[in-house]
Amino acid sequence: MSVRVLIADDQPLMRSALRGCLAGEPDIEVVAEAANGQQAIDLVRDLRPDVALLDLRMPVMDGVEATRRIVGSQQGSPTTKVIAITTFELDDYVVGALRAGASGFLLKDATPDELVQAVRVVAAGDALLSPAVTKRLLERFARFLPAAIPPGVGNLTPRERTVLQRVAQGATNTQIASELYLAESSVKTHIGHLLSKLHMPDRVHLVIYAYETGLVLPSTRLSDEPEARALD
Repeated sequence: MSVRVLIADDQPLMRSALRGCLAGEPDIEVVAEAANGQQAIDLVRDLRPDVALLDLRMPVMDGVEATRRIVGSQQGSPTTKVIAITTFELDDYVVGALRAGASGFLLKDATPDELVQAVRVVAAGDALLSPAVTKRLLERFARFLPAAIPPGVGNLTPRERTVLQRVAQGATNTQIASELYLAESSVKTHIGHLLSKLHMPDRVHLVIYAYETGLVLPSTRLSDEPEARALD
């Protein structure tokens, strides 16, 4: 079954270029194009594509608000995954889009192969943006993060908090396993519990959650926690 894609960008030339990159792939189908965020929302509601490529800076409604409405309005399955498209890696709109529910972002100078891979990765339910890159973005724009602590922190075990902190710092499963003297399978299990308990769609949003709750602060490193290492 083909991955159904919506393209939203206010520049016709960019829409044409994105469509051209995807058109030759046998497992990808571009089902619609939109020139602004409101059109994107309307088309997603009617067509339910698997992936929406949203330019972050569009007239009528920008990509951040469109992402928030698309992700927030969906009930059950199937759902449309959003990839934010931006010109600059440290565009302040990117943080807003990720916090609004985007599954990742892609730069407009990405290669055709990178675009195709991004669509496939996100359609499969994975996050496109690495936690390390998310960390840099959030540290750069930490002043935009709210002071309020979302619910759910109290439901985490000490071990889960430690794993969440290391994920937010960009550590890989292998690194976490080595530091906490765990098997990689145990780390994966902990991350699965975190996603379930916190109702997060992917690893990227665990990073955002850690910043919002203050479990990780910008430009700081966590001190070693011997008591955490002793936990099973």
